[in-house]
Amino acid sequence: MKCCSVAAILVLAAFCPAQATDASPIEKIVQMISDLQGKVIAEGKEAQQVYDDHAEWCEDRSKNLGFEIKTGQANVAELKATIESETARIGELETKIEGLSSDIQADEADLAAATEIRAKEATDFAAEEKELTTVISMLERATSILSKEMAKSGGASMLQTKSVSSIADALSVMVQASVLSSADASRLTALVQTTNADEDSSMAAPAAAVYEGASGGIIGTLEGLTEKAEGQLDKARKTETTSIQNFQMLKQSLTDEVAFANKDMDAAKKGLAESQEGKATATGGLDATSKDLADDIDTKRELHQNCMSSAEEFELATKSRGEELTALATAKKVIVEATGGAAEQSYSFLQLSSGADLSKEEAVRFIRDLARKTKAPALTQLASRMSSAIKMGVAAGEDPFSKVKSLIVDMIATLESEGEDDATQKAYCDKHMSETTAKKDELTAENDKLSTKIAQKTAGSAKLKEEVATLQNELAGMASAKAEADKLRSTEKADYDKNSAEMELGISGVKKALQVLRDYYAKADKSHGASDGAGSGIIGLLEVCESDFTKGLTEMTAEEQTAAADYEAYSKQDEIDRTGKTQDVKYKTKDAAGLDKAVSELSSDLAGVTDELAAVVSGLDKLKEMCVAKAEPYAEKKARRESEIAGLKEALEILGSESALVQMTSKHALRGVQAHQ
Repeated sequence: MKCCSVAAILVLAAFCPAQATDASPIEKIVQMISDLQGKVIAEGKEAQQVYDDHAEWCEDRSKNLGFEIKTGQANVAELKATIESETARIGELETKIEGLSSDIQADEADLAAATEIRAKEATDFAAEEKELTTVISMLERATSILSKEMAKSGGASMLQTKSVSSIADALSVMVQASVLSSADASRLTALVQTTNADEDSSMAAPAAAVYEGASGGIIGTLEGLTEKAEGQLDKARKTETTSIQNFQMLKQSLTDEVAFANKDMDAAKKGLAESQEGKATATGGLDATSKDLADDIDTKRELHQNCMSSAEEFELATKSRGEELTALATAKKVIVEATGGAAEQSYSFLQLSSGADLSKEEAVRFIRDLARKTKAPALTQLASRMSSAIKMGVAAGEDPFSKVKSLIVDMIATLESEGEDDATQKAYCDKHMSETTAKKDELTAENDKLSTKIAQKTAGSAKLKEEVATLQNELAGMASAKAEADKLRSTEKADYDKNSAEMELGISGVKKALQVLRDYYAKADKSHGASDGAGSGIIGLLEVCESDFTKGLTEMTAEEQTAAADYEAYSKQDEIDRTGKTQDVKYKTKDAAGLDKAVSELSSDLAGVTDELAAVVSGLDKLKEMCVAKAEPYAEKKARRESEIAGLKEALEILGSESALVQMTSKHALRGVQAHQ
């Protein structure tokens, strides 16, 4: 490269101030520290937000688990009560089934025994009836034959009754005359002998006068035997009728008892199956609920541990982040305070060695070019003053460069003073704007967080109160239903007591009437023609009434027992349900009150934060009005002023240094600037 002229040096100097704003390494380090501080602060805010969200989640999750644990404990108690109730009912029903089974077996055994006795009585009656009928027939036939023979003329007959001294002789004569068979005669003889043995001795051996002249005495005896046989037959038939009626009554009673017992047993077996199923269901539910309860308890414990660990980690991270910020701030302060001079000396953009003086015209032209490039009226005025000073100094024979240098130095000092004032105001604005904006963001976040919490807790309280109102309505409905059930049970019990008493009175009356009628019609020595047939019909109807009354009373009693058992089961279940719902109302009311209290506290905090936020916003608006609303931004003004100061310093160096011209002519680049090819 050829040697440069002074004009070329001035042109190069005119371009250098435009690059004077490039940051030095120290400035870059300070900027990097500031960026790192901002990054650490941003990370801290992000970590704080994450921790706040996690803490809120921990609180909500813990509360929900608490509700689930309370519900699970109530369900476990309810299921245990159900299992105990069903176990007791199963024992009662098993005992009842065993008793009913024993009663059925006893009734069936009694019915079988009664049937067997009835069959034997029927067989004996049939044989006796046949025997008596045959005897009566023979007696009537023998009496008829004797009567016919006695009625023949002259008293002559085929029977020589004059020679007959006894019934046995008469029967023997009748056998010889082929009127009776020997078998019939033997049976009649045996009957007469049996009858004589039962009566007094006078009938066993009648006097001969009884048979004198005719067989009238024998006929009378036979007629007496016939009447006696007929009486025995009638008695046997009445006895058989009574036995049949008694058997039918006993059979009906036992059959009804077996039927009722079977019905009760079916109901008991159905109830037993239901209770066993209910117990099995409750047992399964208890196992599942107990497992879920244990899982919820473990989950809550683990949640507490995890949330505490997260809190500890957040505290450690916050502490470490604070230590990092402290270290960065200390390093930044030390660098700014301790390296200013060294940086000024080491990284000045233009450092020209002293050399030959430049011509006054070129110096003035340099200042004017600098004023034109920076559009600074002060530099234009300075150039004019420099030109005037040079002319006046030359005219007076003084050194013009001292005056020019003094003007440049004064201008530099003025610009630097203005820069320091602007920098002080800029630092003040930056500091307070940053702090106020950060405070505003912090208060806005806190305001939003409190508003969210208030909304959540208000919604939770409203939901709990709605659930409490629903539970209270259910409890009121349950109380109304219980009162209605009590009233119905009382009415049913009163009706049963009244109706059962009437039924028992009716049964007692029917039994008493039956006893009276049976006793009367069972007598054989009635002194008038009693209506045995009609009496038997009445007795039969009374027996049907007794059976109907007994059946009705049994069914009535069974219905009363079933109703009482159902009412007792309902009462126990109602008590269990009412207790559970009452506890739910208690817990939910307490939780709702806690939420309301928290909402009140949070609302108070929100009011304070809102007031503080309003004050901060007002202060921020004033800062913006003071710091932001400027015709020229600080950065541009600072860059322009630095460019002016750099140009003025360069002009001083041009004026006072011989080395500048030497360096330019020896192809050496300015420090910090590469040489132009």
